[in-house]
Amino acid sequence: MIIGMIYVMTKKRLIFAALVILCFATPFVYGIMDFFAPGSPPPSFATIKAGYCRSEAILLDRHGNPLHELRMDPQGRRLEWVPLTQVSPALVKAVIQAEDRRFYRHRGVDWQALGGAFLNRLMAGPARGASTITMQLTRKLAEREKIRPPKKTLKEKWWQMKAAQGLEQSWKKEEILEAYLNLVSFRGELQGIAAASRGLFDKDPGGLTESEALIMAALIPSTSQSLDRIVRRAERLGKSLAAPTSPGEIKALVYERIGRPYRITPQLALAPHVAGLLLKQPGAQVVSTLDRPLQEYVLTVLNRRLADSKDRNVRDGAVLVVDNASGEILAYAGNSGVTSSALHVDGVRALRQAGSALKPFLYELAIEKKILTAASVVEDTPLQIPTPTGLYIPENYSKEFQGQVTVRTALASSLNVPAVKTLLMLGGDTFVERLRGLGMASIQKDPDYYGYAVALGSVDISLYELVSAYRTLANAGRWGEMTIVPRGQSAETRHVMDREGAFIISTILSDREARNTTFGMENVLATRFWTAVKTGTSKDMRDNWCVGYSEAYTVGVWIGNFSGEPMWNVSGVTGAAPVWHDIMNYLHRRRGSNAPQPPPGITAASIRFRDTGETPRREWFITGTEPATPLAVHTTHEQPRIIYPAGGMIVALDPDIPEANQMISFLAQPRGAIHEWRLNQLRLSALSHQLLWKPQRGNHQLSILDKDGHILDTVSFTVR
Repeated sequence: MIIGMIYVMTKKRLIFAALVILCFATPFVYGIMDFFAPGSPPPSFATIKAGYCRSEAILLDRHGNPLHELRMDPQGRRLEWVPLTQVSPALVKAVIQAEDRRFYRHRGVDWQALGGAFLNRLMAGPARGASTITMQLTRKLAEREKIRPPKKTLKEKWWQMKAAQGLEQSWKKEEILEAYLNLVSFRGELQGIAAASRGLFDKDPGGLTESEALIMAALIPSTSQSLDRIVRRAERLGKSLAAPTSPGEIKALVYERIGRPYRITPQLALAPHVAGLLLKQPGAQVVSTLDRPLQEYVLTVLNRRLADSKDRNVRDGAVLVVDNASGEILAYAGNSGVTSSALHVDGVRALRQAGSALKPFLYELAIEKKILTAASVVEDTPLQIPTPTGLYIPENYSKEFQGQVTVRTALASSLNVPAVKTLLMLGGDTFVERLRGLGMASIQKDPDYYGYAVALGSVDISLYELVSAYRTLANAGRWGEMTIVPRGQSAETRHVMDREGAFIISTILSDREARNTTFGMENVLATRFWTAVKTGTSKDMRDNWCVGYSEAYTVGVWIGNFSGEPMWNVSGVTGAAPVWHDIMNYLHRRRGSNAPQPPPGITAASIRFRDTGETPRREWFITGTEPATPLAVHTTHEQPRIIYPAGGMIVALDPDIPEANQMISFLAQPRGAIHEWRLNQLRLSALSHQLLWKPQRGNHQLSILDKDGHILDTVSFTVR
């Protein structure tokens, strides 16, 4: 007992002596520190704040409004710099109590805390920290500026003390505290008060409660301490502050919030796919051509329409809006956002079958080459085309046929058989090359791979490519690159189709009466201002498109399922078209849209039809293709061709039938036409569209010739 009393008395004397020495020595030490202060002045608060780099990069719209934030730095998570005035007072008080109780009374070094720590070490007591908030901040600044490695040595501590003194001489206390809270690490990779507050408690720093503030302050000494240690430290801190919290409340909150992986919900997530394309560096702010109000509206409309179509097995969609004149992309929705079945899939760039959305380019090419006019009459009747793999039998969406129709009606009402017959006149190679010239680089296979179905959109292309092609129609046949970043100058363009043909197609796609056959007069394709529009649906109803343009804008919409599942009972006007209609109305809420003026080389003529049910009208023609009289419009015949046997076909003789009784039918189209037949360069006797031939084993070449002896079509086949 006597020894214990002596020990206590000795300890008290030592503490008293140490305090007396510190009191007398402090001015001397400050003088030494002044003498040995770093030669270069500390950076200013404004410099540190300006050089702060968040781990996210920000995508801005065309007006400088933030659109999307995307994490770019994998080493740490830092959000925006938070002013001290926007931090919860409870947190400020808790941090000062936990880390530096005499923060507002010292000049960078707390000599009283330093003396206590020294004596604690001298008396073999538990280690006590003596670093002030200012000293901790200088260490953070040194690490950030890579001035010196963060070694916990006496020399390093001396440097921190000198640097802290210099910082206190040039910074205000509030600036020191604000910088500290924005640079200190709290938990794991969470750096700064904004990331910690949002990541752990899903709220801004200004909204932290007393209990949350105590827990946040308890996290600072170690970013990886155990939950129990955090609870004990927060409870002790609460008692020292007489905070109105209970231990049970703090423990429950620690285990609920700190005991799970953190998640920071992006405050801005309007254009993830564009952000992924443009954002490359942490802290960067990149300006795009997008328009934030339009982008928000597009996402709202897309989600609303998809919700309305859930009962038809529709889960996904994508939208692209572009300015016709500049090519700047104004809205880019790769999917519907959080409601999408695949958040990371970009529906604007994904390849899908275009369906009937390709028909305008097929008819434009036929009109441009003067094979057809908008008034040409084609037959919408059952068609069977032999191919090496079997018969190709195109059908209309309605499963009905309209008989004789004009090209205007066939395109506007999206009839399939007339489109296939138009392809037969043009040739698949010619059409595929035109699509590639329109920027559809996804079409890479040989034209024979796509076959006759290319007329009905069997090729896989992206919404991006399709919108670019329709913008070319809107720009009278001039194609130019679209852009998602401001160019500052006009982009180069080139003519890829004749403006006369583009003009005629625009008049057809804007003709409400012409599309009446399939869609009726009143539907979502009709707008109160001038627009030209086309829908498309791929095989098995897997993809539904609506792409169209006004004087100023081109809008493309795709809906379907990223999984490839077919939709149920979705038509051209019930799928993508309502989204397109809503967006067009929004774009033109305060502006009109004028129809294009006919370019030179276009002639208008009055015509009437003898063999169709279409009413007389004034029609547009490329000059020189107009009829000589109002009744001169005649049914356009197909280019003569052999439809049986198909090229490359192998015909096998039936061993159960005597060879003398077996015959092969040579068949040409159009029916009723008279041709000369030649087999292996030998002239056959009959002159007709059909001929029966007794098969002979071997390889054969069959041709049809016109009356002048010119070969019209040739196929090769084999008999075994």
